[in-house]
Amino acid sequence: MKSLRNIALLSAIALTTACSSPEKKVPVVGFIEAFEDATVGQARTGFTDALKKGGYSEDSKTIKIEYRNAQGNIPNLVQIANYYVNQPVNLLATSTTLSTLTASQKTSTIPIFAMVSPTPERMKVLNGQGKAPANLFGAVEDLQYIDTSFALIPQLLKPQMGRLKVGVIYNQSEPQSTDALDLIKARAAGLNVDVIAMPVNTSADAQLVTKALLDKTIDAFFALPDNTVFASFETIVKSCDEKFVPIFSSEAGLVQRGAVAAFGADMYQWGYQAGEQAAQYLKTGKTDGLKPEMVKIRKRVYNPTAAAKYHITVPTSFTAVK
Repeated sequence: MKSLRNIALLSAIALTTACSSPEKKVPVVGFIEAFEDATVGQARTGFTDALKKGGYSEDSKTIKIEYRNAQGNIPNLVQIANYYVNQPVNLLATSTTLSTLTASQKTSTIPIFAMVSPTPERMKVLNGQGKAPANLFGAVEDLQYIDTSFALIPQLLKPQMGRLKVGVIYNQSEPQSTDALDLIKARAAGLNVDVIAMPVNTSADAQLVTKALLDKTIDAFFALPDNTVFASFETIVKSCDEKFVPIFSSEAGLVQRGAVAAFGADMYQWGYQAGEQAAQYLKTGKTDGLKPEMVKIRKRVYNPTAAAKYHITVPTSFTAVK
């Protein structure tokens, strides 16, 4: 009987100890992507790698990352943002402009760590006092590098006579795309280049619009920082290759997918930079000192196969990608 009482006592002590020492709750990240894309997807990898280096990984069960992709559908994107806000998650990670805009419209309290997105000014999310949302952080871009990217075309093609005709397609509903188009039009005048631009509404329209653009006998195609261009890039490459028109870009990730050359942000590093901020927040529980910061790493890169196809000689200062 005594031994039974001792067993019961030990069981009660164990139960009391278990109840008084609950497991630490694992933080949850809600990751939102607006569409599926190999180039943009590199940012997500960079983000999770930065979290891991900061001590947060799903392998070690120190964090839970819930990932959802809207597949280019705006209602889906809104639904995803609402879901995460209602959970709620500890922080939101947003990749591409539409994801960041949607998240900032849905919450003013959950920290948002943006990547592959323009500055708050270009997203037009500043308040009446000219300030960005207090819960918006991460790595952003101001598009000023577009001038340098676009200037690669006459630099590498070296036209012997006349003006170059450069074709562009753009989604009129994307602020960073229309802003980038305005910038390159202004830059083109001093480069002896004519810009021929045609609007496109969805990736399903990209092939038809690209072929219409190519019928205007352009000398080169410039891929803008446009989500529709990203999503349909393989179609664009195929159409341009058929007409023997080289593609240049401001997005380093598109070079791996068939563009000849680019000067632009490294998508992996873009996500990594945002992930470093997120890791800092998770460690301290505070956002002190954090703010949307400019992308730190941009590269001049080229695709050796595409360059050889179009007989383009690339300076040794460019990095080859495969």
